[in-house]
Amino acid sequence: MASTNRVSRAASPWGRVIYWLPTAGCLLSCLLLFTGCTNSASAPAYDPDHSPPLSPTQALATFQIKPGYKIQLVAAEPLVEDPVGLTFDEDGRLWVIEMRGFMTDIEGTNEDAPLGRIAVLTDTTGDGLMDTRTTFLDSLVLPRSLAVVSGGALVAEQLPLWFAEDTDGDLVADRKNLIDAEYGGSGLPEHSPNGMWRGLDNWYYNAKSTTRYKRAGDAWTQSETEFRGQWGLSHDDAGRLFYNYNWSQLHADLVPPNYLSRNPSHTPTSGIDHGLTVDRSIYPIRPNLAVNRGNIPGNLDDDGKLLEFTSASSPLVYRGTALPGFRGDVFVCEPAGNLIKRNTIAENGFTLTAEAAYEASEFLASTDERFRPVALASGPSGALYIADMYRGIIQHGAYMTPYLREVTLNRKLDTPVHMGRIWRIVPDDWQPPASTALSEASGEALVAMLSHEDGWYRDVAQRLLVEQADPATIPLLETVVIKGANPLGRQHAMWTLAGMDYKDPATFLAALKTENDLVQIAALRILEGLKKRQPGAKIAEVTTDILSSASSAVQLQLALTLGSLVKTNSSSPLLGILSQNVHEPVMRDAVMSSLHNWEMAFLEAIWQAPSWQTPDPNQSIFLEMLTTAISNRQQPEEMTQLFAKIEAAKANNNVRADILVDALAVNGPKHSDTPTMLKTRPTLVASSDATWQTRVANAMQGISWPGKQAAPVSTANEQTMDAQTQALFAAGRQQYLAGCAGCHGNNGAGLNRFAPPLASSEWVTGDPTPLIRLVLHGLEGPITVNGKNYDAPEILPVMPGHSVLDDRELSAILTYIRRAWDNNATPIDARTVSRVRHRSQGRVVPWTVDELLNAPEVLE
Repeated sequence: MASTNRVSRAASPWGRVIYWLPTAGCLLSCLLLFTGCTNSASAPAYDPDHSPPLSPTQALATFQIKPGYKIQLVAAEPLVEDPVGLTFDEDGRLWVIEMRGFMTDIEGTNEDAPLGRIAVLTDTTGDGLMDTRTTFLDSLVLPRSLAVVSGGALVAEQLPLWFAEDTDGDLVADRKNLIDAEYGGSGLPEHSPNGMWRGLDNWYYNAKSTTRYKRAGDAWTQSETEFRGQWGLSHDDAGRLFYNYNWSQLHADLVPPNYLSRNPSHTPTSGIDHGLTVDRSIYPIRPNLAVNRGNIPGNLDDDGKLLEFTSASSPLVYRGTALPGFRGDVFVCEPAGNLIKRNTIAENGFTLTAEAAYEASEFLASTDERFRPVALASGPSGALYIADMYRGIIQHGAYMTPYLREVTLNRKLDTPVHMGRIWRIVPDDWQPPASTALSEASGEALVAMLSHEDGWYRDVAQRLLVEQADPATIPLLETVVIKGANPLGRQHAMWTLAGMDYKDPATFLAALKTENDLVQIAALRILEGLKKRQPGAKIAEVTTDILSSASSAVQLQLALTLGSLVKTNSSSPLLGILSQNVHEPVMRDAVMSSLHNWEMAFLEAIWQAPSWQTPDPNQSIFLEMLTTAISNRQQPEEMTQLFAKIEAAKANNNVRADILVDALAVNGPKHSDTPTMLKTRPTLVASSDATWQTRVANAMQGISWPGKQAAPVSTANEQTMDAQTQALFAAGRQQYLAGCAGCHGNNGAGLNRFAPPLASSEWVTGDPTPLIRLVLHGLEGPITVNGKNYDAPEILPVMPGHSVLDDRELSAILTYIRRAWDNNATPIDARTVSRVRHRSQGRVVPWTVDELLNAPEVLE
C-alpha cells in the first residue's frame, strides 16, 4: 500500500489520533490473513532483480516459516508507519516507535525533521488484530527507545530521553519531563543508545550505552553500567542480559550488572559481553544485492545471497508458552537478509553457548526484499511479534557506500516510504487468549502473577507492584519468597520487595537456605545492600553455610558477594571457591572484583595455601592479575611487601618470582604519571644475573626511592613502544591470558595436543592480514611454524575463530603477541582489524593455510 493511500489524522483538542482501517473490504482482507492460510493469496511473480512494494496480503505469501507455525498480520500502513520498536502495556495494547524521519530519500534530507511518533495500537474486538490507533506522542526526531511505565512512558529520540506523562489516562502525553539531555550520544541511529529494557533488578538498561535508569517514587535516577551491544536488549529467566552487534549476532552477560567493575585496580576480560557463538551464517531465500558491501567478493554467494549477519538486531529471549519448545531460545533479526534466526541456548557451568536451531535454513525468511524485521517482542498472548519497517533503504546515509547508493536507485528501493507492518508468529492450531487488563488487577492477583508460567506476566506484575508500592502486598510477597512453590515466582517476589525498598534481611536469609540457584542468587545480591540492617559478618556466616552444596552458578555469585560483606571472614571461602574454579576466566574476574583494597591480604593467603605452592597455568594467570592490581594501587607499603616476596621466591628458585616480575614488567606502575615512591631501595635490584636484572629493571619502571639515579633498563622491544602502544600491549596481555593462554601457553610456547607456539612464529610477526584473518575466523588443518609441521593429534584439528571480539579487543591481543616473548613486530590498530574484518565478511568457516596464503590483499 503506497504512502499516498495513508489516512489523514483526525482533529482533536488533545492531539489524539484514532485510525480505523479504511474500508470493510480491507478489514475483511486482514481478517482473512488471520486464518493463517498463507497460500490463499499470491505474491507477484518472483523477480530477483526487482522488488516492488507488496500489499500485506501479497507479502504474506512470500514468507517461508518452519512447519507447525504460521505468520499473521497484526497491523499495517496506514495504521502504523516505519516501526522500529514495539512493546505491550499491562492492558495488552501495543506501543510502537515510528521512526518516520529515517532515510525518507536517498539523501536522508528529512532526518532532523520532527516526523517521529509513538503510537498505541488497540484491539477492540479481541481477535488480536489491531484496529484503532492513538498517537501518544508526536513531533519526535528519530525516536528509538520506549518503555511503558505507570503514568506514561520513557521515550528517547535523537538525543534527549523524556518521561512523557499521560495525566488524564487518554493515552496521549500531556507533559514531557527531561530525564537525560544526552541519552542519544552521537545521534546516529546505528551508534546511539536504544533498547530501553527493564531488568530483573528494576533498572532500565540500554544497548549501545553505559547508562542505566531507575524510578524512585516520582524521581528518575541514573548511574553508570557496562557497555552493551548495538541494537536491542532482552533478558532470560535468570535475568541475564542478551544483546548483539551488527556483525555478531548474540552476546550475553554471564554475571549481573556492575559487579566486575567494582575494583578500579582490575580490568576484567570476561563475564560481560560474552559472545555466545562464532557462527555468523545466515540463509536468505532471495538475493540480497542491496547491502553495503555487496560488491566485495565473499559477502554474497553465487546466487547473490548474504552469507553472514551484517545488521543483526533485537535479540529476544523467548520466555513464553504459546510457542511449544521455544522457551529460552533467542530470536535475532537480520533485516538486510530479510529473515529471523532462532538460536538454542545451552548452559554449562558458568558459560552460555548458542547454536543455530536449524541447519542451513532459518526459522522465518521472505523473498520480499522490503521485509525488514528490525525488532521483536512478546506480549500477553505469548506470540512472537515482529516490527517490519517495510522499506527498501535500511542503511543509514552516513554509512551508505557508492555501490549501495547505485543499486538502491537503479532498483527503485528508495521509494515508497512510510510503510510498515506488525506481524506475529503463532502455532498452526493457536487461538487468541482472552484479553488482558492487569491495570485493574488487585495487589493479591499481581503477587500471584509473579509465579505465572509466562515471563511477560511476571515482568509486568513486578513492575506494577513496584510502582504501586502498596504496603498491603508486603506480607503476600514475604510468603512467596519464603514458601513459594515456583522458584521463578520467589525470584521475582524478592526483586519486587527490593524495588519497594524493603529492608528486612530475615526474609532473604530464609530464602538463601533454599536449594535453588535462582532463589539463592537473588537473595545474595539483595542481601549485599542490607549490610547496615544485618551485620555483614552474620550474612557471610549464613552464606558460607551453603557453600558445600552450592552449584557453580551460586559459587560464582558467592565469589561476587562475599568480598563486599566482611573482608576478614570472607578470605578463606573466597580462596576455596577460586581454587576449585581457577580454570574459569569469569571466576578469576569475579574474585578479583571482590578484592578491592585487600588484594595484598589475599596474596598473603595464596602464598601460604598448600595447593598454590607450584602454580599451574591457570593459577599463574590469577597471580599475574593479582600482582597487576596491587601494582595499580600504587601503595608503597604493598609494593615493598611484593618485592620482598619476589626476592624470597627467587632465592628459593620458585617460579612465582618469574610470574610476579613479568606481571610488573608488562602491567606495572610505569603506566602512571606519578611514580610510586618507596622508602628504601628494594634489595631485589641488586643481582648478578644480567637477564634477571633486565627483567627486574623493567618491573621497576615507575618505581622510585631516595637516591635513585639510574635510568630504567629496557629491552629494545620496550624502547620502541610509545605510551599508547604500551597500554594496548598491557590490555592485550590480559585478553590473551583469559582467552588464548589455555592453548598457546602463558609464555607463547604452545601446548602439546592444543596449539603451536606463537613466540618467534612467522605467522605472528609477519604480514598482519593473514594473522588477523586467522584469528577472526580460525584455522583448520596443519600449519608449519619455524620449519616444523604441526597437525592433529599434536595440535587440535581446528582453531576456533574469535570474531565475537570487537576490533579494539582483537587489536590489543594481536599487538601483544607481536611484541611479547622477544617478538618485535609492529602493533596492529583497531582500524586495520576493522578493514580486514569487512574485507573478509562472508567467511563462515575456518581458513586453511593454502587459503590464507592465496587470499587477496586487503587494500585501503
